[in-house]
Amino acid sequence: MKTIFIVILALVVAGFAFIYWQNSQVPELGHQAGQLTPLSDKPNGVSTQTADPEKLVMPWQFKADQATTLNAIKDAVAAYGGAELVSEDADYLRYVFVTEKMRFRDDAEFYLDANTKEVHFRSASRAGKSDLGLNRKRYERLTELYNR
Repeated sequence: MKTIFIVILALVVAGFAFIYWQNSQVPELGHQAGQLTPLSDKPNGVSTQTADPEKLVMPWQFKADQATTLNAIKDAVAAYGGAELVSEDADYLRYVFVTEKMRFRDDAEFYLDANTKEVHFRSASRAGKSDLGLNRKRYERLTELYNR
């Protein structure tokens, strides 16, 4: 009985260590030729640029101009809270959102396509397989805040 307990405890500790390691890995992200990095096969992300209907979300329309749009995104993220801006260009923003309880890190990107006047979005969890719909909920709330 004691051996079984030790084995189970070791598996639980190893599982948490693996999730912690995943959460600490900073992914290679960004955009190239107007495309954000594709999502993984895991069901823990959403993007405006995926062919997977389960992960697809709609791009946002530009505000008056690119600078106004960039500021509106920043305002929406600030109102949402829990994010750190880690990269900014004239047409790109990258944030890391940290969940309150478990301190999981989710990477969110915004690409401002000046040709189509659309904001493309990608958000994915670093750790685990499922995000329990959090990235989609975050997108929906950010959309509300952006459209105010």
